[in-house]
This record gives sequence, structure tokens and C-alpha cells, in this order.
Amino acid sequence: MAQQAENQPTTPAVESGASTERRQLEKRSAPGQIWYFLRRWPVIPLILMVTLVISGIFAPVIAPVDEIEQSLAFRNYGPTWGKATEFNVIPDPADYDMEITKERSAYNRAKKNSFPRKKYILGADQYGRDILSRVVWGARISLKVTVYALTSGIIIGSSLGLAAGFFGGWTDEILMRLVDVWNALPFILIALVIAQQFLHQGGAAEGVVIFLIALVAWTPFVRQVRADVLTIRGLDYVMAARTAGASNLRIIIRHVVPGTFSTILVVASLRVGQLILTESTLSFLGAGIPDPIPAWGKSVSDGRAFIEEAWWISFFPGMAIFLVVMSLNFFGDWLRDRLDPRLRQLD
Repeated sequence: MAQQAENQPTTPAVESGASTERRQLEKRSAPGQIWYFLRRWPVIPLILMVTLVISGIFAPVIAPVDEIEQSLAFRNYGPTWGKATEFNVIPDPADYDMEITKERSAYNRAKKNSFPRKKYILGADQYGRDILSRVVWGARISLKVTVYALTSGIIIGSSLGLAAGFFGGWTDEILMRLVDVWNALPFILIALVIAQQFLHQGGAAEGVVIFLIALVAWTPFVRQVRADVLTIRGLDYVMAARTAGASNLRIIIRHVVPGTFSTILVVASLRVGQLILTESTLSFLGAGIPDPIPAWGKSVSDGRAFIEEAWWISFFPGMAIFLVVMSLNFFGDWLRDRLDPRLRQLD
């Protein structure tokens, strides 16, 4: 019997998940492998996000020129790539002044004979300010405002969600109704009123914008964290800690909070893009960052009156907003899928 057992073929071991995935990848064609890799890892969103962070941190080094430097001789000046810039210059009666004509002609000649071109690569706005420099500095403003507002939103929203989910009862009811009322408020109208009031009093516009965005940053965290806490507080290890005599504060810090980290991370990643869009909307409506600070939304608003003859003033800041918000949303979706195996759709 022992000899027969030895002669029987052995059952092959179950392949590991990594080897199975490797075999499936080898069966795909080259385009299929590239598509699979891009779906599995958010390469393009990460590149755009890293570009945003680097531009925001190193804006003084990356920006070609001073972002608030004006040169009326080059107002509405076209981008310096493509055809000669003389054909992109907007006709204006004031431009027939001999000094302005000489200045533009000298710049055009120098532009053709130099590379890389330092000024007006993306054109100039109605005051002759360099668009590329203002887009780079706009990344710094958006990053700064969003980091402060998101940090306050994480702290306030997560704390309220922990309290509502852990204690329940009237605490849960009051906090949830507070969130409902807060979401029903017309935020844009309130933001316009508050911003105008602070501006009339000479307040710091940047601090006002951070405060306004923080007003809407905390609400998504409350519901998501509360839902996690309602599940975690009934688990065995939490009940065991309560039976052992641990205080509520110790249970929350040691056992409940670690279970909500993934949810907070996903909500924060999805919320960053919305906060940048909110800041841009406020700046566009005149309730955000004022001149001469180069906020993206304000730059888009500045180009509205020149959209037909100088489209680059609004286009490039608007494209920056679109790319950043899109990449952040894609990264947030990918992170949610990776942290929750039930949502994985990678095959």
C-alpha cells in the first residue's frame, strides 16, 4: 500500500496569486499589457500630481519670470511657439507708438534666435504678465489653500464622525442633523457675502479663502467615518477591551481610529480635487484670491473678455485645473479599489 501511494502522481500545488497574475499578463498582447499596467497603477495621475507638488513647492525656481511683472507693450501677446508671434499680436491703437513697436520687434527677433525661450511661452495676459509663470505660481496657491483646508476638514470631520458612530443615541442624531443642515446651505452665496465683507474690512484674502473652503471640507468625513465606527465598535476585540475595563478614550484611540485610516485616506484623496475646484470657482467669481496673486480661477476670469482674440489667457489655467482635478479623482478611485478588495476591477 505504501509503495502504491508513492507511485501515485502527486496533486499539483495551488498556484499563488502572484504566479497566476504573471501568467495572465504573459498571455496578453503588448497593448493589452500596457493597458493592464495603466489600470493597475495610476501612472498618469501620479505624474500630474507630482508635477503639481513640485510646481507648488519650487515655484520661485521653475517660473521663468516674475509672475506679477507687467509689460503693457506685450499685452495679449500670443504664445511663442508655432508661427511668428507678430501675427498673434492683438491690434490696438496704442500699439502704433514707435517705442512699443520697436520693443516688440526686438523681442521677436531675439525670440527666434534663442532657445529655450524664457518669456511668453504660453503667451501674456491683458497686462503683459507671463502666463506660464502665473500658471506655475497658481499651483502653489492651490496647493497651499487646499492643504490647510483639507487638514482642518480631516480633523473636524473625523472627530465628529468618531463621536457620532461610537456614542450613538442623541449624539449621533444631533451630529447627523447638523451635517444635513450644513449641506443644505447655499455655500456659494454665503462665500460671496463673507468674502466681500472681509475684503471691505481689509482682511487677508488668502486666510478668508482657506476659511471658506474649510467650511465645506469636513462634511464628507463625518458620514464615512461614522459608518466605519458603527461596524468597528461591535467587533470582538473592541468588546473585549470594553470588558477589560478600558476607557472610551482608550478604545477610540487604540482600537477604533486605526480601523478608519483607509476610509479617511480615500475620502481625502477624492476630496482634494473638489477643494481645488471650489477654490478656483470662488476665485473666478471674485470671492477668492484677488489680484495680483496668480490663482488659476482668477486667471480664467481675467481672460473672459478676451476669449475670442486671446484665448490663451483662460485656456492654460483652465487646462491646469482640469488636469489636476481629473488626476486626483482617478487616483482617489484607484486608491478606493486597492484598499477595498470587493471593488477591484483589474482583470
